[in-house]
Amino acid sequence: MAHPTELTGPDLTVGLAVSDLTENVPFVGHARGEAIVLIRIGADVHALGATCSHYGGPLAEGLVVGETLRCPWHHACFELRTGDAVGAPALNPVASYEVQRRGDRMVVGAKKSRSPPPPPPKSPAAVVIVGAGAAGAAATERLRDLGYGGPITLIGNEAPGPVDRPNLSKDYLAGTAPEEWIPLRTQKFYNKIHVDLIHDQTAVELNPTRKTVALESGRILSYDALLLATGAEPMRLPIPGSTLPHVFTLRTLADARGIIEAAKTARNAVVVGSSFIGLEVAASLRARNLEVDVVSRDRLPLERVLGARLGQFIQEVHQDHGVRFHLASSIRAIHPHAVELDNGDMLAADLVVLGVGVQPRTWLAAKAGLEVAEGIIVDAYLRTSAPRVWAAGDVARYPELRLGTTVRIEHWVVAERHGQAVARDMLGLGAPFRDVPFFWSQHYDVTLAYVGHANTEDAIEVMGSLPRRNATAVYRRAGRVVAVVTIGRDRQSLAIEAALEHDDGTAIEALLRE
Repeated sequence: MAHPTELTGPDLTVGLAVSDLTENVPFVGHARGEAIVLIRIGADVHALGATCSHYGGPLAEGLVVGETLRCPWHHACFELRTGDAVGAPALNPVASYEVQRRGDRMVVGAKKSRSPPPPPPKSPAAVVIVGAGAAGAAATERLRDLGYGGPITLIGNEAPGPVDRPNLSKDYLAGTAPEEWIPLRTQKFYNKIHVDLIHDQTAVELNPTRKTVALESGRILSYDALLLATGAEPMRLPIPGSTLPHVFTLRTLADARGIIEAAKTARNAVVVGSSFIGLEVAASLRARNLEVDVVSRDRLPLERVLGARLGQFIQEVHQDHGVRFHLASSIRAIHPHAVELDNGDMLAADLVVLGVGVQPRTWLAAKAGLEVAEGIIVDAYLRTSAPRVWAAGDVARYPELRLGTTVRIEHWVVAERHGQAVARDMLGLGAPFRDVPFFWSQHYDVTLAYVGHANTEDAIEVMGSLPRRNATAVYRRAGRVVAVVTIGRDRQSLAIEAALEHDDGTAIEALLRE
C-alpha cells in the first residue's frame, strides 16, 4: 500500500557533512532515485528506505528508539542496522544501505544484501498455528525470519487466508482501496517460505496430552509447539429479523464483499452500534453516498472507550458528514426494508450492519481443558495452562505488567505483536510481553491514535483543540498516565508510547507539556 515518495533533500551519493546530522533525528535525502533517511547514533550512521512498508508512512517524521526507527502513522518498527521489520504492523523490511565516511562527509552506497538469520536456540519438531488472522500470520512470518526451518501449518477457515482486517471497514469498504490490497500474503508466498496454509477448515479438537489437533476433515496434526490464535466473532442481536439477507456483520473479507454488493443498490443503511467498527462502517457507507443512520444504546458514541468529550466530538464529525444518530435507543426488530426502534419509530433500511461487539473464540481451548475466563488465560510469555501451547490476539487474556492486571485487547497491532512475541518464545528467544497497546481509527479526515490502556473510571483531560484537529486526550489512574489519544500529533503519540514502555512518568509529563 506504499505510495510513491517525492524526493527531497540532498543527493546522498554526493554525501552529507556529519555535522548536518543530529543524533537520533532522521535526516531525509535521496540516492539513485530512492528516498532515504540517515540516522546517526554515536559514531554510527545508518541509512534506510524512507517509506514505511506498511502504508507508506514518512519515516523521516518518525522516532528513533534505541536501535529502531518507528513510523509516525501506525507505529511500525524497523531495526536500524538491517531495516528488518521488528514490530507490527509492518511485515516487510525497508531497504538498508551501505554508508561510507569520506573525510567529514557520509556517502550512501549500494543496498545491503540480506543475510540469512542464524539458527535459533530452540527448534520445535513441528509448529501448528490455529487461526490465520493477525496473530497467526505474524507468528508464522516471525518464525521464518528468526531462522526456524521446521514444518509450520497455518490453519484458518477464511479464504483466501490472512487479510488486512482493519482496512475492511476503512478504505476498502469506502471504495478507495482496491481488493488486491486486502490479502496480507498469497498462497505463493506461503509456498515460498514452506508453510502449509489451510484456509478452508476449522480445528475441532485439541489434545494437549497427545499434542495433536484434529480438523473437521478428520485430519490429525501433531505439534511440538502450538499457537491458538482463534480470534473473536461478531455478535448478532437476538431480535426478529437479525438473520435477514440484508443484515450483515463485518469481520471477514466475505462480509465486506457482501456489504459492498448490497450497497450498490441500497439507498438507506442503518448501522447498529456506535463502536469503532460501527462508526468506520458509517463513514465508509457515506463515502458511497448512502443515507446512514446509527442506532446505539450508548448516550454518546465511543463514550465508554474515549470519554464524553471525545465521544461528542466524533459524533459531530459524523453529523457534519450527514450521519444521523439515534442514541440511548435499541432495535426492536429488523424488517425487509426498515428497522424498528424500541420507541416504535421506523428507519428506512435497505442495508443493516451490526456492530454490537465480538466474543472471543475460546471453545476449542475450553473443550481441551485449558484455563479460560473471558478469554484464554496466559502468562507474561503468552503461554497457556497447557505445556507447549500459547495463545495470542483477541482470544488471549494476558498480564498488563505496567497496570498489574490482566486484559484482553481487541486491537490489530496488539494481535500481530502477540504473534511475533510467541514466535520468539517458541524458539527460546522470548521475554515477558511488554508492548504498549496501540490502535488507530479513521473517521473521514480525522484519525485517532491510541496508546496505552484505560477504562471508564480513569480521569480524562483533553489538551489542545479538537475543532482544529490538534489535540491530546490524557487518561490518568491515581494520577498516573495510563493511556493517551492524539489527533494530529503523530510524533507525540510515538514518543509517549516509548515512554510508557519504560514506565517513565516524568518523560510522559514532559511530553504532554510540549
